[in-house]
Amino acid sequence: MTAEFVRPGESPRSTLPGRPSPFVLAAGEGERAHLFDQLFTVLLSGDETDCQFGVFTMEAPRGRAIPVHAHDDVHEIFYVLDGQVRVAIEDADGEVLDRVLTTGDFGYVPAGRKHTFRVESLRARTLGVSTGGFERFFAAAGERTEATAPPAVPVIPSAEQLGDAARRFRNEFHHDVRLID
Repeated sequence: MTAEFVRPGESPRSTLPGRPSPFVLAAGEGERAHLFDQLFTVLLSGDETDCQFGVFTMEAPRGRAIPVHAHDDVHEIFYVLDGQVRVAIEDADGEVLDRVLTTGDFGYVPAGRKHTFRVESLRARTLGVSTGGFERFFAAAGERTEATAPPAVPVIPSAEQLGDAARRFRNEFHHDVRLID
């Protein structure tokens, strides 16, 4: 399959069944979106799991930390497939767990906790699992794409687009909070 740009508002052909049904994906398949300097690929959505969970990958070059955010009803995990990713998570007491995760390392963000991450190596890939439905935030906040690599030029959503996606997916940004220097 050749990479092609999908304009905002258009839907690329979905490789996911959209209902609980057995399926397989070849390497690189899934629903892809660019957001900031990252490529997100949804491998399994809430549609296929009766909203139990979603599974996605993130690939990105070394860059800046994503905005600190929290989602009250979404649990999230980070499993580093390749590279180094700094994860910072605020616990219930306001203390920050700040760790560089390397290939094979795992991190968990309970619902409601402020968190952020930043790629520390030249490039990194993670596997993420979240409460079902949230995995579609990335396409809503960014741009759907058929590309199989992170964007050459970062995709920076407008404040309106990011705000709308945040409201739709119950994602609260904390632009005044820094968890990673």
